[in-house]
Amino acid sequence: MIKSLTGLVLRAVVVLFGTALATFTLLWNAPGDPAQAIAMARFDALLTEDVINQVREETGLNTNFWSAFMAWVGPLLTLDFGRSSVTGREVWPDLLTAIRYMIPLALGGLVIGLAISLSLAIIATNRPGGLLDRFAVAVASLGTAIPAYWLGLLLILLFAVHLAWLPAMGARTPSHVILPALTLGLGVAASLTRIIRSGILEARGQQFLPAIRRRGVSKKEISRDHIAPHAAIPVVTVFGLELAFLLEGVVMVEVIFGRPGLGTFLVAAIEARDFPQVQAVVVLTALIFVTVNLIIDVIYRVIDPRIGESNA
Repeated sequence: MIKSLTGLVLRAVVVLFGTALATFTLLWNAPGDPAQAIAMARFDALLTEDVINQVREETGLNTNFWSAFMAWVGPLLTLDFGRSSVTGREVWPDLLTAIRYMIPLALGGLVIGLAISLSLAIIATNRPGGLLDRFAVAVASLGTAIPAYWLGLLLILLFAVHLAWLPAMGARTPSHVILPALTLGLGVAASLTRIIRSGILEARGQQFLPAIRRRGVSKKEISRDHIAPHAAIPVVTVFGLELAFLLEGVVMVEVIFGRPGLGTFLVAAIEARDFPQVQAVVVLTALIFVTVNLIIDVIYRVIDPRIGESNA
């Protein structure tokens, strides 16, 4: 088990380093003059060549690629993302403010997605092949096919414009999180419903279950001790992918609903070519993703120890 965990941690480190290098490379080789874009965002006025050269020197854009990369990745090991190229402020405080708006949205979307998917999967598996089962599968398939940006606009049109029940834009009150969280949650539910349904049906079809029933084990104990753990394996596996969907969807949903979260923070940083802010968002997102997937891998091996043995 220890050897397996060591391998997982090493792979996580490689993924984080590769993400940092790829992000820096893409930004470094992006079209246009980043120094000019930063100067325009900083001064918002007609620029002279002297001003652009000064910005290029301040941001380290006048050095070679590897010198600039090492100067950035060194402090990154202590989660020091440096200062914004545009505002001159430290990146961390502004990044934490954006995260503070993102967390309720991501958690709300996850809770809604799990609640809907569990309900639909349980309803569907009561009578496999029945009307409710087909309805649940159809709803899940429809939810997968609808893009988040279109679903968000439909929810705004229905609940904010026509019914006037919920606010559409901003993040001033708790009610402002309902529509964007519902947009994220429906997307998560669409994927998880099919996975949970398939896992439950597969677990119920195990060959050893009839023998356990003949021993007098109650239906509740069979569901708790045999069906639930077996059905949880694919759900735990796909949860990491759903986290990626959430992090990707948050960026799009925040822009649609005008929320000042991580998505709008990233979009504004990209438009201004603010390298430290863009790199901070990407690296922090990769760190969250890798950490959660590492935890999921550990849980996966606890549920099914054979996984750890096969990879040892």
